[in-house]
Amino acid sequence: MSKGRGSASWSARAIVALMAVSVLLLQADHNVQAATYTVGDSSGWALNAVGWPSGKQFKAGDVLVFNYNPSFHNVVVVDSGGYKNCVTPASASTYTSGKDRMTLSTGPHYFICNFPSHCESDMKIAVTAV
Repeated sequence: MSKGRGSASWSARAIVALMAVSVLLLQADHNVQAATYTVGDSSGWALNAVGWPSGKQFKAGDVLVFNYNPSFHNVVVVDSGGYKNCVTPASASTYTSGKDRMTLSTGPHYFICNFPSHCESDMKIAVTAV
């Protein structure tokens, strides 16, 4: 009988160990799937950025990095109306570090530069994360 109990104990430990490894692999897989994108690639956050997201597929957890000279640009998180009309709502968040990082949640995201005439010169992007 002790052999049977030892086998059952070993089996239970093996199952627990396999479950723990599975959880770790799932967490590692989730972390690997998040990507970091430099907005505008080597040009950085600049005029005519509007087309930069084209062809890219963004996921929740992905990070957008905005690199720019804060003396000449900023990043403003706006809603769809602010994006379309180049208007900064009073509730908008404005970033000015020159190296801003935005982690995407599921859904649409809109970013503009609200320095005079920059948004109108297509210094804006819209991305949707799934």
